[in-house]
Amino acid sequence: MSTQSPASGVPVAASRHSGPVVFIGAGLILIALLALWYGYQVGNECTEDAYVDGNAVQVTSQITGTVTGIGADNTDYVRAGDPVVRLNPVDAEIQFERSKAALARATRMARTQYSQVEQLQAEVDQRSNDVGKARADVQRRAQLASSGAVSREEISHAEDILKNALAGLASTRQSLAQRKAMVDGTTLRSHPDVLTAAANLRDAFVARDRTVVLAPVTGVVTRRSVQVGQRISPGVAMMTVVPLDHLWVNANFKESQLEHIRIGQPVTLTADSYGTDVVFHGTVAGLDAGTGSAFALLPAQNATGNWIKVTQRVPVKIALDPQEIARNPLRLGISMRVKVDTRAQDGDVLRADVPREDLYSTAVFDNELKNADALVESVITENEGAQRAPALSSARR
Repeated sequence: MSTQSPASGVPVAASRHSGPVVFIGAGLILIALLALWYGYQVGNECTEDAYVDGNAVQVTSQITGTVTGIGADNTDYVRAGDPVVRLNPVDAEIQFERSKAALARATRMARTQYSQVEQLQAEVDQRSNDVGKARADVQRRAQLASSGAVSREEISHAEDILKNALAGLASTRQSLAQRKAMVDGTTLRSHPDVLTAAANLRDAFVARDRTVVLAPVTGVVTRRSVQVGQRISPGVAMMTVVPLDHLWVNANFKESQLEHIRIGQPVTLTADSYGTDVVFHGTVAGLDAGTGSAFALLPAQNATGNWIKVTQRVPVKIALDPQEIARNPLRLGISMRVKVDTRAQDGDVLRADVPREDLYSTAVFDNELKNADALVESVITENEGAQRAPALSSARR
């Protein structure tokens, strides 16, 4: 029989047994929570020490010049090949015209050398005829000398003529050999002077085009430091372009968490900038070759003084899904929460494959010489003359 408490009106028997029931219920809830936590932790490695990383491509000039225009500023989106900085083109334009004239002159001088070879070849033929005539005169007079029809003085004079003819032939042949040495085995377009002038014109042509600095990749401009009127030297970073379509995450796991992490394991990530509603997916791309402290500017020196063990962290590179990045853009340095599913253990710990192609490249500079070659050919064609075939054929003899 139960009685009621005068103050509360609660049955005394019921009040006596409610405490153990509440305690048992709380215990069951705690056990369930621990089971959930254990199930979450087993087969997963998690960290919040993770940040978005990517390529920061510097925009630099390949020539010296003064900045006259800036076509992109911080936060602007540019495509590969877009002009972002312009330099004063006056000096490059003058050098271009000077090189163009030098190629025209070199082409004409080479034509002159081929013509001189033809001329000297004709002189050699003429001198050979003179030698033959003089030798015949000497022989004829020598036959008549026994009969007394020709005086000794006349024979001596004919011999002197022969000697002069031989000397003239030898001199002309020497001059011909010298001229041939300048053109032997060449055509007008392969003549050394023409090739040198053509190379100088290509250099001037490319330098003139490089007064317009192009964006090497597609991305967002950041860290612009160049100003109008600034004198720029080759290699000086004027701004940076970040391709936001190719990013990855560097997750810094404790060394005690690396035992089960393998390349290729699936990864889920959330960003602080989007919250837990947006989930990114990726895969483990590789583990770094050392801890962060090993590559620090001043590495820890644990061999001196008192030593205290500090848990080290190793960067793990995580490749992201490009489509998810396109839908929810990320920025360099953004914090990420990372969970690696470590149940699959068939992956490698270290990468064994060797890249066969460039991992990163740009095609912006591929056609710099395309128009230059056409220009060189046009200058040579304008100055080679209409009667170039005989000169080239003579040079080959």
